This record gives sequence, structure tokens and C-alpha cells, in this order.
Amino acid sequence: MTPDYRTSDDGVLYRDLNGNGRMDPYEDPRLPVEDRVADLLARLSLEEKVGLMFQTVIEAGQDGALIETAGNISKSPTSTVVVGKRMNHFNVHQLPDARLSARWSNALQKLAEQTPHGIPVTVSTDPRHAFVDNSGVSFSAGHLSQWPEPLGLGAIGDEEGARRFADIVRQEYCAIGIRAALHPTVDLATEPRWARLPGTLGADPELVTRLAGAYLDGLQGGPELGPQSVACTTKHFPGGGPQKDGEDAHFPYGREQTYTAGRFEDHLEPFRVAIAKGTSAIMPYYGMPVALELDGEPIEEVGFGYNKQIVTGLLRERLGYDGVVVTDWELVNDNHVGDQVLPARAWGVEELDPEERMLRILQAGADQFGGEECVDLLLGLVRSGRVSEERIDESARRLLAVKFRLGLFDDPYVDEEEAARIVGRADFQEAGRRAQAESLTLLQVAEGALPIAEGVRLYVDGANPEIAADYGTVVGSPAEADVALVRVNAPWEHRDDLFLEAWFHQGSLEFPPAEVERIRSIAAQAPVVLVVNLDRGAILTPFVDMPGVVALAGVYGAGDAAVLDALTGRIPPRGRLPLELPSSMAAVEAHAPDQPGGSADALFPLGHGLRLPVPSRA
Repeated sequence: MTPDYRTSDDGVLYRDLNGNGRMDPYEDPRLPVEDRVADLLARLSLEEKVGLMFQTVIEAGQDGALIETAGNISKSPTSTVVVGKRMNHFNVHQLPDARLSARWSNALQKLAEQTPHGIPVTVSTDPRHAFVDNSGVSFSAGHLSQWPEPLGLGAIGDEEGARRFADIVRQEYCAIGIRAALHPTVDLATEPRWARLPGTLGADPELVTRLAGAYLDGLQGGPELGPQSVACTTKHFPGGGPQKDGEDAHFPYGREQTYTAGRFEDHLEPFRVAIAKGTSAIMPYYGMPVALELDGEPIEEVGFGYNKQIVTGLLRERLGYDGVVVTDWELVNDNHVGDQVLPARAWGVEELDPEERMLRILQAGADQFGGEECVDLLLGLVRSGRVSEERIDESARRLLAVKFRLGLFDDPYVDEEEAARIVGRADFQEAGRRAQAESLTLLQVAEGALPIAEGVRLYVDGANPEIAADYGTVVGSPAEADVALVRVNAPWEHRDDLFLEAWFHQGSLEFPPAEVERIRSIAAQAPVVLVVNLDRGAILTPFVDMPGVVALAGVYGAGDAAVLDALTGRIPPRGRLPLELPSSMAAVEAHAPDQPGGSADALFPLGHGLRLPVPSRA
């Protein structure tokens, strides 16, 4: 699909977005971004400027059509938010296949042309190229190429690999009209219980900083945004890793962040490189700092999105950032879904009403309200004189500049055929599978246990027997096997009181006794290669000296074929632990949540990883 272009009197192709029959400066593709922004901003109504300052969830029709009914996730019909509320930033959740996703994107942009100045839509997404499927965090790859979680990129530790991954993400996103990424997540994985660890790049500040820079290069497609770029929202400022007791700040019991080891600057370091690389947006986390001082000044104990000392004082003034600040989702209003509720993450200001919360967020220095569509609330604050229109202009200017730099005003449309050709391309899938295999981290290997010889009698538990059959003869019981491949997930406690809670893996890192005994029984019958999905810092102490467990490995999102590729040496694994694996819950509880590694008697330290022995060839 292509735009409806007109030709100006001096022969320039342009889009007549306001329908007045002439090329206005904001429609002129030759002009600098600053000039186009200034011209458009002067034309916009207050309603249009306010609409820019909200970004909420949107759903795509599985047939490629716009959804015109309200749902649990997207609260309003599409035309209501785009045309009625003048909104044009949306976070898409579930998507159909590439062709239909492109069709939906084009329909959305066509709808936006009905607004007074034809401001194009910016579609954003949480990460969606790996395995974790959690509507509050990320989506599994589906039709896109599938890679390890970002934590697996940290295990590989290769800047060029991170850049290659992000470049493929960029190509696939752009093909279906996604032009903004709600990532990278550059929080340090210092608290082994935190549910958000898979989306991070690890706990080592130096490594995360290097990989974050490469990641941004790949998604942006160069040093500056352009028509082939994806704009990045780097999160969660100033570092969401130090969650008290490892609980997540989506929920009231996880609202506090603590820096008992005094390592605040470590968590800040990746954001410095993100700013230097020109990240389009930065997102503060929900968490509220407890007993934090910066330069001798106590920091107010309110959520970072409400915190003027953090957003204006630290981010804008000390670090010199002048891009978009978008809050994390739903800081203003509670979210009711069915019979569940997720309270607004108004940590430290819970007693304020939604209007007062919004005012605090603006005073802190944010430009956009994530997960909200309550435009009338902000319009009321302006009309009552509590927020100046100049303050609205300040944020609107930043938000419009990103759209112009992405080329959306000149051509926001995508080609359905090209989308079907690019998304999930064979070489992209192969690169993802190789990264899954390479990220596998060998923690402990008995002599001669690996690589698994091709054609052995193989028993599998937690893996697909049909896939395993490509690597050996699959047998029905451990007693018949030469080796048993056992795949397990890191432990977590099921919770399902609040909305979203069931998707978050939280709580103890210890394996239940029944699971330990089950693995012990398999190991009594056949040599076990135990592969643990490390979405958190699982305590593997029971398995280290367990008789019959001949190899212990960690993965960070990997399909069965990739795991077997690694264990057989078809694709040699080279992962090193991007986070520490503690020896006990007592050690976890005694460890400072902001400290990268260094817990008492760590079972496997940060950076640990063995190499696969190369079999001798006669």
C-alpha cells in the first residue's frame, strides 16, 4: 500500500494530510524536522496535542481488520481512540501472521488520515522474538524469528551478535508497521528472584552497557533515526533490578527498590550509553526508592515515574537527556479486568486521586502516559489552569519529532507481500536457532558425558520425542536409555489474585522436594543431562552432587532442537552465566539486591561457563 501523494507547484511529492490542497511546511519532506515540528505544533488544537501524550494497548484483528469493540486489554474501539480521542501512539499485543499484521497496520494508518492534521500512528511493541509469553512483559515469537531471551544474548556476550539480533528485529518490525520498541531492557539482573530477569542482558554492568549499545545500533539501523529505523524506549530508568525481596513492582507488595550495597551508579551506567546512542525514549520503572541518597540529597520515596528528582534532576539535568520520557503502564488509573483488578502503580502517592497523580507525573518531567487513554483528565487540567499549554507543547514537540524522524508523515504504509517475505525468513530463523544453542551454558560436566553421541538410545523428559528422534533412538523409559535428557523450568510460586500476577514467576528459587526426587529417580536408571530454563537464578544445589546427573546446563529460552544441537556439538555452546546462581535461599535473602553477584558461597558465579569437549577423531 502506498500513500496518496500530490505534487506541489514546485514539483515535490507530498501528502496533503490536512486536506487544504496545498503543501504546508509540515508536509514538505525537504524541510528539517525542527521546522516541520514547529509548523505543525502551531496548527494543532489542544485536543490533538493532548492526544499525543497518551499511549495505550491496542489489539489487531486476527483477520487483519481493525477491532471496533472494547476488550479486556484494549479498553476502547480503535476508531474511538484514534479519531475520537486523537491518540496516535499504541502498544500492540497479539498479532496475526505477517501479511495480516501488515494489512492491519495499513488500515490503522488509513484511519489516522481522518483526523484534522493526519498525524500518523506510531505502533510499539514489547519484546516478541523469544519464548516468554506474558501480556505485561513480552510475547512469544509466533510468526517472527525466535531467539533466546535477551538474557541469552548476555550469556553469549557478543556485541556483534546483539547487533545482528536487533537488526533482524528491526527488519521484521518495520515490515509489519511496528516502528517503536518498548525495549531494550537494560536493568541489571542483580536480584535472582526478580520475574523480569529474562528480558535483561544480565548482571554485569560493563557487559550490559556494551550489549545495550550494540542493541540500540541494530534497532535504530544507524546513529540517527530514519525511515528504516525502529525508535527505542530504553527501560527502566534508573534501573529496575534492585527489587526488595525480588518482588515485581507491577504489584503493591513489590513497590520498593533498595540499594543496600550502594551500587546505584552501576545500575545507571547502561542508560548513559543509551543516551549517547540517541535512544528516542526512556521509561522510568514503577518502583520507589527506599533510603536512597544522591549527592547527599535524600530521594523522595515515590515511584520513579512520579519522582522529579529522578526524571528532571537526574535524567534531564545531570545526564543531559532531552528525548521522550514515557511512563510505565497505568500509573494513573486502576485496571479492572473481569473480576480482577491491578491497582494503579501509584507507589508512594496512593492517596492521590487520578487527577493529582497525573499532575505529579507532569511535574516530574514525563511526556507521555503509558497504558492510559484518559485524555479528558489532562484536558481538564489545562482548561482549569493547573497545567499550562506551554507545558503540553514541550512534550508534544518531543513526540512529534520522533514521528517525523521515522518518516511516518511521508509514508507510514507497508507492503503485505514484502512483510510475508521478510518476517520469519529462513536465514533469520536459522540465526535465532543458532543463538539459542550457543547461549546454552554448561555448568558442570562429568568426564565423557558430553557431547551426546549421535544415534544413542535417548530418553527425554520435558522435551519433544519427535524432535529428539533426529538425534538418537528415543526410548520409552530411562532404564532403556544410554542417556536421559531432562528439561525443567526454574522454580516459581503460582499466584493469581491480581490481574497479570499469574504470568509472573516470583517467590522461592528452591526446587520442591517432589521435583528433586523425581529427577533423582530418573538419574538412578540412566545418566541424566539436566537442562534448566534459567528465567530466574534457580538454586541448583540438590543436583550438583546428585548421583547419576552427569551434566548440568542452563538455557534462557531455547527450543528442544537448539538444546540438542548444543549438547551433541552440532552447534557448540559458548554461554557464560549472565547472572549468579546462588547456593541457598538464605544466601539470597542475605544478599544486597543491587549487588552484581557476590552472594555467600555462590554455587556458580557470574561469568561461569564450561566449553564442550571436542571428541577425538581417529
